[in-house]
Amino acid sequence: MLSIVFKFSYFNFVLELIKKLFIMKKIMVSMVLGLGLLTASAQIQKLEGPRIGMTLITQGSVADFLHEGYDFIDDNSNKLGETGTAFTTQYGWQWESRFADGGGDVVGIVEWIALVGGMEQGKFLPSISSVIGARTASGLEFGVGPNLSLSGVGMLFAVGHNFKSGSLNIPVNLVFMPGKDIKGKLYDQATNDYNDYTYNTGARISVMVGFNLSK
Repeated sequence: MLSIVFKFSYFNFVLELIKKLFIMKKIMVSMVLGLGLLTASAQIQKLEGPRIGMTLITQGSVADFLHEGYDFIDDNSNKLGETGTAFTTQYGWQWESRFADGGGDVVGIVEWIALVGGMEQGKFLPSISSVIGARTASGLEFGVGPNLSLSGVGMLFAVGHNFKSGSLNIPVNLVFMPGKDIKGKLYDQATNDYNDYTYNTGARISVMVGFNLSK
């Protein structure tokens, strides 16, 4: 019986993730169409490469998942957001497109970054981000864009510096994504009833480094 309940709960979890994927797809299509209109005459350079980093996750449901696993956050008798902060590694791949008019000191950049966190703890925390920003001739860069992860859709903010060694680019970035409040239900065994409460997913602060080359 417990196995059936777990499978049904996990099935609902997967369905919710698919819904979030469709929401992000609509956001991405709108952003790409808008960017295409603005950069129809631009010179486009494509690059890609690996990304690795560390993430601090403040107290919230994502940190709960890293500390206790999926069974803990799926159990309504557990109050989320009380297991403390967490650290995790990130590993993934970045795809970058640069948009330049051929004469300025600033180029527009669009990045797609797919990452997996939690592997050092045997956990699987996938995320995908799309960032639109700019990079100066000195290497300073900044951007903003949506992020999709198991905690839902959020907005991230990034700043960093792109170091160059010949044709090799070595981006180093500081990324911040605020947490969001979510309403949950807590099961009270004494009253055999559910009480409403609000918990936070937890903010994420990441330091990422990688390298990329032209395709």
